[in-house]
This record gives sequence, structure tokens and C-alpha cells, in this order.
Amino acid sequence: MSGEVSARERDVVAAQLGRTPRAMRSVAHRCPCGLPDVVETAPRLADGTPFPTLYYLTCPRAAAAIGRLEASGLMREMTQRLDDDSALRERYEAAHHDYLRRRDALEPLPGNPSAGGMPRRVKCLHVLVAHSLAVGPDVNPLGDEALALLPQWWAKGPCVDVGVDVGADEEGVPCE
Repeated sequence: MSGEVSARERDVVAAQLGRTPRAMRSVAHRCPCGLPDVVETAPRLADGTPFPTLYYLTCPRAAAAIGRLEASGLMREMTQRLDDDSALRERYEAAHHDYLRRRDALEPLPGNPSAGGMPRRVKCLHVLVAHSLAVGPDVNPLGDEALALLPQWWAKGPCVDVGVDVGADEEGVPCE
């Protein structure tokens, strides 16, 4: 979505996470409020440790809502559906390959680890929703499903106050 990460974007993501972001390459998706809510990360941390999570959800409101979905047993239900529905399983496997293709374009990782439990199970809805937000609909079917179940986390305005006008971009142009 964006190339070089600005100091403002780093500050916003740090405020969202409550810590300095690691291996952040770009903003992969913006919340309707204008703030980043998904970042793309490098396949390795600065110390060389593999980091297979290409798309990282940063918005604390979205993360909390997804956590409630996880606690409801949704991941277990989705994993069961993968066992029972061959068409869904094929689409989820395609999502897995999409994820790997995008990450491997940056740097392949040994053993080709995926994220979120792909392609055999659902282990982390945060990763699946981040994938759906970053690449758009119809790529990750279970990420799309979880996203559709979420409330409008942005409805109360920005999730963090970083002392900047989040309704405008860096040139002062109002965000759509």
C-alpha cells in the first residue's frame, strides 16, 4: 500500500502496539479512520530471526474484537469446516500459497513456514484478517469470514492519540 514508512506511521504503530514495531516494511492497510491497521513486516527480524508473519494487525480495537471471536470457538469451527468442505479447503490452501508467494518475493524462509495455521488449520484469526485486509477480498476465505463478523472497530474514531491529525495525510489532504 505505501512504500517507505514515515516517522508519523512508525509513531502511530508504536502507540497501537505499545512498543516499537519490529521489522516493519510498509503500511499494508489503513483503517477507515485513516490510521494504519495492518503493516507488512520483513521475513526476518533485525537480528536475523525468521519472522513468518508477513501481515501484522496493529489496531488494538480490531485485535480485541478478533480475540473475542477466537475465544468464542470460531477457530475450532473453521478448522472442522476445513476437514469437511473440500472447496473451502482448496480456497484456504490457495490463500496459503498467496501468503507464501508474497512473503517469498521479499525473502524465502527455511522450511517455508506459513502463518495463522494455514493451510491445514486455523490457529490465529489475527493473521487471517490481516491477510484479508492487506490483499483485499476473495483471497483468504476464512480471513474474509472473520472480518465480516467484526464490529466497526473504527466507529469511535482513531484507536490511539498520537498528537497528529489522523484525518489528513502528511500533505494535509483529508483522507477518504
